[in-house]
Amino acid sequence: MVGSGRNRPLGPRRAALAAVALLLGGCATTPPGGFVVEIPPGVTDDRGRFSEVYCAVLDSHGTSLPDHRSCDEALSHVAGTPPPPGRPVELGTSARRLVIGVVPGIGYRCVAGWLETTSSVRDHLRRQGYDLKVIEVDALSGTTTNARRIRDAIVAMPEEPGPARLVLLGYSKGTPDILEAIVNYPEIRPRIAGVVSIAGAVGGSPLAEDANEWMADAFRFFPGADCGKGDDQSVASLRPDVRRRWLAEHPLPPEVRFYSLVTLPDPDRISWVLKPGYWRLSEYDARNDGQVLYSDQIIPSGSLLGFVNADHWAVVLPIDRAHPVVGTLFVNDNEYPREAMLEAVVRFVEEDLSPSR
Repeated sequence: MVGSGRNRPLGPRRAALAAVALLLGGCATTPPGGFVVEIPPGVTDDRGRFSEVYCAVLDSHGTSLPDHRSCDEALSHVAGTPPPPGRPVELGTSARRLVIGVVPGIGYRCVAGWLETTSSVRDHLRRQGYDLKVIEVDALSGTTTNARRIRDAIVAMPEEPGPARLVLLGYSKGTPDILEAIVNYPEIRPRIAGVVSIAGAVGGSPLAEDANEWMADAFRFFPGADCGKGDDQSVASLRPDVRRRWLAEHPLPPEVRFYSLVTLPDPDRISWVLKPGYWRLSEYDARNDGQVLYSDQIIPSGSLLGFVNADHWAVVLPIDRAHPVVGTLFVNDNEYPREAMLEAVVRFVEEDLSPSR
């Protein structure tokens, strides 16, 4: 880690490549014995139990799901990971029937048509008794605008009796969008069972420091793009000073449970197109996913689920499934067992929300 360079701006010769890595979202090697990480004070380390749940899902029916990996390959090798507690894992149909409300990252709506995402994840979760829906936000707006959109979407949902079933899941910029909604609109908190961040830009990304809004605006000209211009704050809202100042000034409400799943891939698991971002971020800290530093993905005072061996795109975006040529040439390490991973996340959250815990 190059701690002394933490706030250095990107050089102009590298800004364009770094911005590409941000907006679409000599080699180092994994340290012997695994990555060494620091868990922030106040964060609950639940890696042992999450790994137990994830491994049970992969072992039970993961081989029938796309992009199967063994548990050892799916999770990052991190020194000091707590051992599994050795408790049984419930793999039957969900009793609480949680609903996952996904808030995607920057530019997603612009490229969604091109991605040709199938219903594979939703169909799999429904077979387990869960559901999944996408909460529409502006692809190119800042966190304040999107927080309001999240609030309006939740208020428009029909109220149901019993404990809350909605789990908000933020990917990349979707996580700070959600955090602002939770803080700014307390009326939605009773309707939320929990918040999960996957590769979330909680603390922003240094790649945003020299990026400009016109670079994000280029998403509108992507083939098949269906998105508006937004409020011209999408990139600015991801700058580290902006996100850190917001976190310092806005404590998260204790009545909402927060969970973080961090992408920390081996260097050879990072796709070619994300390598420039990885190399640039390595000037700050080599422990990054090609777009966000590992330490900037952890929600303060929440639960740390674990570290997965996938880059920033592979963990959520199935690019190579719809575009194998692009996958072979550019996004060449995009395979990841997303269906199994998300099932494990939701099962962990359901267990954690149980009154018996």
